[in-house]
Amino acid sequence: MNAAKNKKKSQAETVVVPKDGKLKFKEYARELARLHVELVQLQQWTVRQGRKICVVFEGRDGAGKGGVIKAITERVSPRVFRVVALPAPTEREKSQMYIQRYLPHLPAAGEIVIFDRSWYNRAGVERVMGFCEESQVRRFLEMLPAVEKAIVESGIILLKYWLEVSEAEQTRRLEARIDDGRKIWKLSPMDLKSYSCWYDYSQARDEMFMATDTAWAPWFVAHSDDKRRARLNIISHMLSHIPYEAMPREKVKLPKRQSPHGYREPDYPYKFVPERVWPSRTEAS
Repeated sequence: MNAAKNKKKSQAETVVVPKDGKLKFKEYARELARLHVELVQLQQWTVRQGRKICVVFEGRDGAGKGGVIKAITERVSPRVFRVVALPAPTEREKSQMYIQRYLPHLPAAGEIVIFDRSWYNRAGVERVMGFCEESQVRRFLEMLPAVEKAIVESGIILLKYWLEVSEAEQTRRLEARIDDGRKIWKLSPMDLKSYSCWYDYSQARDEMFMATDTAWAPWFVAHSDDKRRARLNIISHMLSHIPYEAMPREKVKLPKRQSPHGYREPDYPYKFVPERVWPSRTEAS
């Protein structure tokens, strides 16, 4: 990356911390729009250069992983930015080598894969909820650095993010899901059960970091109590750790439309969607 681009990135990171400590929506939207342009440039570079990028997001329930991923992907192509959020393993998958079910989802040339939770389930939820033996966790933590080294040496850029949310903010977010019809799907029986295990998760996180925070695949931790700031900080950080460049492109000009050549709109009884009268939109706070 050239000096001008590095300067631009460092300036972007200072924008996200306003003087009053709270990021306003207008500031957030303006900076996010700028970062979306950068993400599109990353997308074009990844495709043209045939690069492979893998981004892992981990954290407690309610830490904001989904919001960060949505902010990253809302303006780019899902054919390039592919989100992987695997369900619980099948009986067949349970019989496989643990990492096996994740390997087919790693990126090929020209792809950016984002894991919404990943192989680190074994070190977190599976361990705390008793879905695996302690010996399996120990073996997993022992062998994973070598696996991730092989992933990196294969040419994949691997970034791992842990979103750190406070006890009070997690409680507020989970309680907000209870009566919100848009969010009730985010509050599963497993979420309720794991909520009471805060310190078990803390211990599991600490041991996971100790075993897998390596020089070739380090963990990056982002405070996520302020969702907007966390999203901007993570996107800025991610962009600064990938050596992409803006790809040259020709100036686009729309071609002239063809003449109708006698075509006429048909007299067909289309079943139009009713146009309702909606209340005026107000700016979000």
